Amino acid sequence: MSFVRTVLGDIEPERMGVTYSHEHVIIEESFPTLGNPDFLLNDVDKVAEELSRVYEAGGRTMVDTMPANCGRNVLKLAEVARRSGIQLIAPTGIHLEKYYPPNHWRYAYSEDQLTRLFIADIREGIDAHDYNGPLVERTPYRAGLIKLATGDDPITPHQEKIFRAVVNAHRETGAPILTHTNAGKQALEQAERFHELGADLEHVVLSHVDRRPDPDYHRAVLETGVRLEYDSGFRWKPGEPNGTYQLLEALLPEFPDRLTVGMDAARSNYWQSYGGKPGLTWLLTTFLDDLKSRHLDSYIKNLFIDNPKHLYTFTQRTPQLPNP
Repeated sequence: MSFVRTVLGDIEPERMGVTYSHEHVIIEESFPTLGNPDFLLNDVDKVAEELSRVYEAGGRTMVDTMPANCGRNVLKLAEVARRSGIQLIAPTGIHLEKYYPPNHWRYAYSEDQLTRLFIADIREGIDAHDYNGPLVERTPYRAGLIKLATGDDPITPHQEKIFRAVVNAHRETGAPILTHTNAGKQALEQAERFHELGADLEHVVLSHVDRRPDPDYHRAVLETGVRLEYDSGFRWKPGEPNGTYQLLEALLPEFPDRLTVGMDAARSNYWQSYGGKPGLTWLLTTFLDDLKSRHLDSYIKNLFIDNPKHLYTFTQRTPQLPNP
């Protein structure tokens, strides 16, 4: 039986409903927030309030994308899911190097150690302390995807190790893979590595690629078999062309089953509950209206329901487990 692994348990893919495919729901006090205080999203009351608004607007699932030991707090994710009704998918994996101190364990661990850590998050449960050590206390809340990230520069040997560990865990468990790209840089290189390592490209999504609004480049990436996630629709400045909408107009007719959307709203000043704007409901209000005005409404179900449902479904290499 196919399933999607949420924080509160495994669900049938059909229960996902309207899905935000790349968000940052909880960012706990951590190394990333030291240099970026507006990244801090750890007030459970405010987060639950914001997600409740999304639920009232019709949203049902969100993919959280803060992976191991850089602000992840699975206990708070579970609490927010219970309060808001939003089904949350939690990640394992590793983020960009800049979100970790220079002496972090990510550099010392072997490919095998990283692989086993990712698999444990998926099959056993995420550590209550998010590997801030020295003890590990596994919760009943399991990861439902694996994340990795590359930056502006060519992929490094260290990142190659992360790629191998992520694909090892993906092939062992069937968990989907989500990546970070810096404005679409290295997207084609990421896709090529996943192919070389034997990942199931139907369950691999590359994020933020719409920040490089070049349709031909996107076609080249999509033709490898991976999926893309766009989340910059609200970031384009007034008066300039909206690259996200232009890409959707160009590519949805060709690749209706390969594109997903989110907001990647990782700053508190984007959240209404923190006094910011536009708020996470933007995706189900302004964005939907803009799609309709551009005669793209026939693709809304693909973007929000059908494509995430196929992408985030496990490939059956790991058994469905009882819910916590």
